[in-house]
Amino acid sequence: MARHTLSLIATAAALLTASIASAQTLPIVSVAGKSTEAVPSLSGFNEPPAKLPMQALSLSAERLDDLGITQLSGITKLDASISDAYNAVGYWSQLKIRGFDLDNRFNLRRDGLPVSGETALSLANKSGIEVLKGSSGMQAGTSSPAGLVNFVVKRPLADDATALMLEAIQGGSAQASLDHSQRFGASREFGVRVNLAAAHLDPQLRNSQGRSHTAALATDWRASADTLVEAEVEFNRQRQPSQQGFSLLGDRLPDAGSVDPRLNLNNQPWSLPVVFDNTHASLRVQHKLGGDWRVQAALGMQRLRTDDRLAYAFGLDCNENSDFAGVFYCDRFGPDGRFDVYDFRSENEHRDTTSVDISASGPVQLAGLRHDVTVGGLSSQFKSRFQRQAYNITGIGNIDGSIVTSPSPALTGENTNRDERSHELYLRDRVALSADTSAWLGLRHTRLQRESVRTDGSRATDYSQGVTTPWLALSHAIASDWLVYASWGQGIESEVAPNRPRYKNAGQALPALKSRQTEIGLKTGSQRVEGSLTVFDIRRPAWRDIGACDVDNSCERRADGVARHRGIEASADLKWSGGGLFASAMRLQARREGSAEASLNGRQPANVPQTTIKAHVRQDLLPGLQAQLGLRHEGRRFATPDNSIAVPAWTVADAGLRYTQLQGNQTWIWRAAIDNLANKRAWRESPWQFEHSYLYPLAPRTLRASLEVRL
Repeated sequence: MARHTLSLIATAAALLTASIASAQTLPIVSVAGKSTEAVPSLSGFNEPPAKLPMQALSLSAERLDDLGITQLSGITKLDASISDAYNAVGYWSQLKIRGFDLDNRFNLRRDGLPVSGETALSLANKSGIEVLKGSSGMQAGTSSPAGLVNFVVKRPLADDATALMLEAIQGGSAQASLDHSQRFGASREFGVRVNLAAAHLDPQLRNSQGRSHTAALATDWRASADTLVEAEVEFNRQRQPSQQGFSLLGDRLPDAGSVDPRLNLNNQPWSLPVVFDNTHASLRVQHKLGGDWRVQAALGMQRLRTDDRLAYAFGLDCNENSDFAGVFYCDRFGPDGRFDVYDFRSENEHRDTTSVDISASGPVQLAGLRHDVTVGGLSSQFKSRFQRQAYNITGIGNIDGSIVTSPSPALTGENTNRDERSHELYLRDRVALSADTSAWLGLRHTRLQRESVRTDGSRATDYSQGVTTPWLALSHAIASDWLVYASWGQGIESEVAPNRPRYKNAGQALPALKSRQTEIGLKTGSQRVEGSLTVFDIRRPAWRDIGACDVDNSCERRADGVARHRGIEASADLKWSGGGLFASAMRLQARREGSAEASLNGRQPANVPQTTIKAHVRQDLLPGLQAQLGLRHEGRRFATPDNSIAVPAWTVADAGLRYTQLQGNQTWIWRAAIDNLANKRAWRESPWQFEHSYLYPLAPRTLRASLEVRL
């Protein structure tokens, strides 16, 4: 470990050394545009990212377009701290940040308001994605310590603009989009922005053809110099079969080179697509008061409907109706490549979220010091309603995908309906201790009320909890563009009350678990270069079932030890005339500690690479022509929690060209790229989900091309 850590420190030092040198030698780059959009910041502070005592990543729509990223999971290409966490074609995106799974129920925001990520979220009307790394307790009531992801909605621009885009991807996928912004009124006080997108989905993965479309409208009214009213609505739909993962073959990791990455085991004749129907809407009012104070009120609504369906492969001989008699393989496929096939259908799922946030911010003089204060409250309500579901064995499948089984769609299983109400009060304060030194405070108190009940009325639970999460930081400017900081914070997770008869504590609310993060960082930021070097230590309580759990009242669910993730992270974003480099690296030591079961201590979580490096360089070759090259490396990881089977490291290169052409008042942007340039075969990730080991391969070499016309 020490040797690898020293190696990463050397890499980090090299990145920052390049940043320092570049800051001295690179020409200043000025970026001009028709307008600048206001981007809500997850940090809650008004300072630019380089001046904040935390690590945040902001990804513009243009950067995403250059890399062909059309869904949240695609951002794993860009930053070393972000990796995959069960990302299947045709399904919703799931991420890890600093080795912890992002909780799709609580760790996603849309213009700062809570949304559920248990759906396919469209990027067609998003001006960017913001990622806040690490402890999120100051910004969210309950959430995993991974951090937060914020989708920034496209709003009307200051100047009229229209953009059209056409894109084609190898395999047969094609998509088109329109982005139009216009202002009108005597003083151009009214603004409208329309985004339309449609796609025929036909990736190289077989049996995954589908379609999607998005329609979004955003409006604003500059009622006065001090008042801005914004309203928007978005509709999107995706219909596409999802991807069934591979798995271990007994005690053996299958050779990725011998597995066709185009093969989808969800290929039964009766396989049905997953359907996501989403509606989002928000209303926001901002008003400037005297003395540089500002008040804001925001209302957000999300309405999701899902048909979740899959020919589901899970273990071998783990169902009493299986016709295979032999050794049980309940967490992987059999050694001969066979597995149980289930007909899974959970249709007409509804997930509704409504939230209201009201805040006021401005400066205050206290004890001779300037305080930049924000006080506010957030109230949100989440409701999920499900039908009975099908989860019925249909027979035995094989990894060559050649065995056909018969459907079994009977709704034989109960589902669980949930309700949650959350009321949060928060305070943020930046105290200017001197011209170069600042203290930072974040405090949030959350009151939760949660209920759940099975669709047949059984196993009802109802509990409430109150939790408080503080955050503190100290920063000091050691030079005009250099900042050093230290921070400490807490996050809260409220585990679902156990409701099965096997638990002795069934129906009892479990204690809220506090995660803690300490972080020390060095940052620099200017027009030419941004860079950071960060050391972090996160401790999160770990849950475990204690006891046999094989009959009623035979076990208890409780906290047992911690998951501790310690790491060093470095990044550099360099800009020079005609090009730039965005690079990051992370070395992570993720381990289980303090468990009463000694064999668990020292284990590395499944699907968490220890070393990750991501880089993307761009350079002009000729006037208007730019070459782009990307490099991604993820180190060794494990396929199972007991660390008995390792998954080898992999490295992938991507390449592309961008040509900007002026046609009168129009700008034409041609893009062409090849992802996985060398057609590398490897296991991209090894998620451990539902007590089962899965394997997802790297996508094969893929060509894509697009044309964007800006009018």
